[in-house]
Amino acid sequence: MSEERESGRSGRERPSTAADRRGRRAASTPADGGKGRATPVREARPSKGSLPSRVVRFLREVVAELRKVIWPTRKELVTYTAVVLVFVSFMVALVALLDYVFGQAVLFLFGT
Repeated sequence: MSEERESGRSGRERPSTAADRRGRRAASTPADGGKGRATPVREARPSKGSLPSRVVRFLREVVAELRKVIWPTRKELVTYTAVVLVFVSFMVALVALLDYVFGQAVLFLFGT
């Protein structure tokens, strides 16, 4: 009864698999350029130029990328540094405390 209700609502059959429900089609056939076709051979890469020209190009691209960076203000830098130092201090204290607790537990269990 529930199958009739579900298929009767939209006039279509209910998809049988999750892939069908997501709207994926069946695997492509070799006739339409899908699986079963050999991978095309790539052509050889063109020459990139001499070493000095590549180094100059690399440095130009580095400078261009550095211009895109949003550098923090002095106030933001001080704030971020303080947050990192507090967090690292907390973690060092936590590890030291756990080391002490486990050390005491080992001494209690095995004695000296």
